[in-house]
Amino acid sequence: MSQHQASQEQKEPSIPSADGAGHTPVLVDAVVRYMRPHPGGIYVDGTIGLGGHSRALLRAESDIRIVGIDRDRTALDRAARRLEEWQDRVSFHHERFSELANVLRAEGVSSVDGVLLDVGVSSMQLDTAERGFSFRRNGPLDMRMNEEDETTAAELIRSASEAELVRIFRGYGEERFAARIARHVVRTRQERAIESTATLADTISDAVPKRFHVPGFHPATRCFQALRIAVNDELVQLSAGLEAAYDALHPGGILVVISFHSLEDRLVKQFLRHKEAACICPPELPVCMCDKKQEMKQLTRRPVVADAAEKERNPRARSAKLRAGMKLPVTNDPNGTDMCHPPACP
Repeated sequence: MSQHQASQEQKEPSIPSADGAGHTPVLVDAVVRYMRPHPGGIYVDGTIGLGGHSRALLRAESDIRIVGIDRDRTALDRAARRLEEWQDRVSFHHERFSELANVLRAEGVSSVDGVLLDVGVSSMQLDTAERGFSFRRNGPLDMRMNEEDETTAAELIRSASEAELVRIFRGYGEERFAARIARHVVRTRQERAIESTATLADTISDAVPKRFHVPGFHPATRCFQALRIAVNDELVQLSAGLEAAYDALHPGGILVVISFHSLEDRLVKQFLRHKEAACICPPELPVCMCDKKQEMKQLTRRPVVADAAEKERNPRARSAKLRAGMKLPVTNDPNGTDMCHPPACP
């Protein structure tokens, strides 16, 4: 994936990136810069994880309220401990971010100043062998972000048809050898159970021709990502979460999304472009018939990526891409700036 640094970005004083407990959130300076937390503001951290981004927002402006959401109960518990200093200003919800409307209803909140979605697997999940996300640490083939969900990666590998495996590996992993790998997985599972990350990684590696093995890149990388996306229904959840975030923002509110996968980034880019468009009629129509209004303003024409120093300091940041948009009042003004919420505008 190509990475571009937005040249127009204005650098502001750096916010400490580590939260003091070994957790380093990605692109934390950019998150704070775009969110621009202001006193009395309400912000949703839709994937609060270990609380790194929320901590940075609270350090930048302590007089804000954070609504934290995560489908991983273990992450929520750890975030609560790390944000204990602001416990009266942070609430925690064990839920998918696509259920944002229900969460805000429970909070008694009608609209918010900003929503952050840090999409994908967390460092904690990758580093915990028992969670089964990574082939680098042998463990049960699980991959559930919410350990209360029913379907694990092992169950999917055991029960999915060869055609379904091809669809997953090719569609979610963009794996060129999807058919060969799926065929080899089906053949292998007839001989022995594939229930550990090591067994699956070896099975995939055996299926990929040796001449296509790239030093420093494990042949199972794309398939593991694809399985994780399938197990957690991530792309469907992201699409629903983007719409839920837009609905929750008041005019002038900011949406910030960090993604780590080309399919996720494409969804975010298309969402922001659609919301910004003032017309979606086919180009051959002489006049607009769709009556669509501009709903958002993109704040990042190109994705914001980590600089060399952050990539060196935090390898997970290498594939991170941040996009941001501001909700506009739906008016006849094509610029949609008549009701911009000043404190939130970068």
